[in-house]
Amino acid sequence: MSRKPQASTLPQEDHVSAWPGRWASLALLTAACALAVVLPDPARAGDAEAGAKVFKTCAACHNVDTDKKKVGPSLKGVIGRQPGSAPDFAYSKAMVEFGAGKTWDVALLTQYLASPRDVVKGTKMAFAGLKKPEDIDNVIAYLQGFSAPQ
Repeated sequence: MSRKPQASTLPQEDHVSAWPGRWASLALLTAACALAVVLPDPARAGDAEAGAKVFKTCAACHNVDTDKKKVGPSLKGVIGRQPGSAPDFAYSKAMVEFGAGKTWDVALLTQYLASPRDVVKGTKMAFAGLKKPEDIDNVIAYLQGFSAPQ
C-alpha cells in the first residue's frame, strides 16, 4: 500500500510567513559552521611552557628572543611573517618560492613542523620534524609569545 502525501492544512500565506524564520535559522547555522572552521580548536591549544622545553631542540639552530640568525633564521616574530623572508638569512630557492603569497600562521606551521622536507621540497632545514601533535601545538604556543598578536 502506498500512501499519498497529504496536502498541507495551512493556508498559502502561512507557508510564506513561515519562511523568514527558516531563512534566519539557515543563516545562523551557516555562520556557526563558518566560525567552527575559522576559529582555533581550544582542545588543541598549546602550552607555551611545555613548548619552551621542546624548543630546546630547535634552539641549536634558531633564536626566538633576538633577530640574530644562527644556522637557521631567527624565529622572533615568525607568526605573521612571510616564509623565507627573515632579513639577513640566505634561504633556499625552494623556501623563497614556497613563501610567495603565504604567511606563517598556526595551520601552516603545524604542517611544516610535522615534516619540513615534505612541505618544502628543497628546504635547507635538516630537521625531520616533530612527530607528536602536542609537541607541535606547544612549540607554536611558545613561538606566539615572541610574535605580534594575530
